[in-house]
Amino acid sequence: MDPQLIYAVPLAAALLFHHWYPARLLPAQLAAPAGIVLLIFSFMVGLAAVLRLRRARTTLQPWEPTTTLITDGPYRHSRNPIYVGYTLLYVGVACWANSIWPFVGLPVVFAAMHRVVIIREAYLERRFGAVYRAYRHRVRRWL
Repeated sequence: MDPQLIYAVPLAAALLFHHWYPARLLPAQLAAPAGIVLLIFSFMVGLAAVLRLRRARTTLQPWEPTTTLITDGPYRHSRNPIYVGYTLLYVGVACWANSIWPFVGLPVVFAAMHRVVIIREAYLERRFGAVYRAYRHRVRRWL
């Protein structure tokens, strides 16, 4: 399953639920500014990660084999900076929509990401061996 869908489907469902049963997250005057800041940050994190992958000429797709282990740029802070960017995007939209409901679905998103996408990272240890193990011990999965 595509990671974007794992984030998008629960977010869309939560926003639809918010339309029927509004439940505010923030004071009205803070919702849009907080959301915009988070969205900008999410794009910065995601873009930096994608550009680093492209520079290394390795795949963006989690189901395709990784050709290079990247440990610098945003990857020195997180083993999954693109997913950190998706999470910031999700939270930014929730804030801008001023809805608590997306936060109800966020644990489901994390569980699905772990079960469907992140658990596949085990192949990185087989592919890169001790180098990946050292990286995994040095850098957290998320932040």
